[in-house]
Amino acid sequence: MTRVGRVERTTKETSVLVEIDLDGRGDVDVSTGVGFYDHMLDQLGRHGLFDLKVKTDGDLHIDTHHTIEDTALALGAAFKQALGDKSGIYRFGNCTVPLDESLAQVTVDLSGRPYLVHTEPENMAPMIGSYDTTMTRHIFESFVAQAQIALHIHVPYGRNAHHIVECQFKALARALRYASERDPRAAGIIPSTKGAL
Repeated sequence: MTRVGRVERTTKETSVLVEIDLDGRGDVDVSTGVGFYDHMLDQLGRHGLFDLKVKTDGDLHIDTHHTIEDTALALGAAFKQALGDKSGIYRFGNCTVPLDESLAQVTVDLSGRPYLVHTEPENMAPMIGSYDTTMTRHIFESFVAQAQIALHIHVPYGRNAHHIVECQFKALARALRYASERDPRAAGIIPSTKGAL
């Protein structure tokens, strides 16, 4: 059974196409028009071993907000679609990733209930190229809302804004990979006492 999600989202502000294969090899083809965001989505696909295609055309003449937000919403919806009924998965995943002076700790529960806890160092540089660093939390909020997962991200320290954001995406990729992988001991079993996720 293939675990693939495909979502198209079109508004007056953006046109987004996201395709994700949870059982891929990390093949990534991403184009949002926001260079650093493309770099982060590339990290997500490669380190999660998700085949990921993202094509977003947005109103970048205004700013990057709508493009980044709508892409994250579509990505979350595609991820949820690809998970299907979640039978036979591990459900929980966590990963800690250093990137030079920065450290990110990510824990995820593919619970069916959206919840985000997110902390990162204060007084980060406000921009990385055209990427507004305050959007990092909003990306995760948008993703969580559509994917319907519980996500805890903690960056206890870091100095360079690029490193602080990138280690979060790398750790998220690995945590999602571990949580969504099939547990050979639980084939066909929904990992919940409720019987549904």
